[in-house]
Amino acid sequence: MFDINGWELIIIGLLAVILIGPDRLPEYVTGLKGVVKQVRALLKQGKNVLNEEFGGEEDWRQYDPRQYDPRRIVREALAEPDDDASPVRASRVAAPAADAGAGAGTSAGAGAAASAMPGVAVPDASAPFDPEST
Repeated sequence: MFDINGWELIIIGLLAVILIGPDRLPEYVTGLKGVVKQVRALLKQGKNVLNEEFGGEEDWRQYDPRQYDPRRIVREALAEPDDDASPVRASRVAAPAADAGAGAGTSAGAGAAASAMPGVAVPDASAPFDPEST
């Protein structure tokens, strides 16, 4: 959060000793210890309030953001057994191969039908290209 490394922390500590002085330093350390205890008590109280509101002990592991690592999700998905015999997948794979053979023979006929009826869209016809627009 503050992006402080070890050396910077040592320098801050030395500056605190110099600025605060050795006489008042124990008072500040005691005050800091009290603040840390208060924050810990508030966090514990908040956790208890959440447990009461949600009814019972909450499983906090489900809120851990590390469980949503994309690499882990993909790894688990690849480890699951593959259902190649599924009729939905078989029809999706077979459909383009069947359409490719049928579309090759009808593309000339589709172009003729499109020129005969200008308002009708033909699914196998290529998109119009205007070389002057680019």
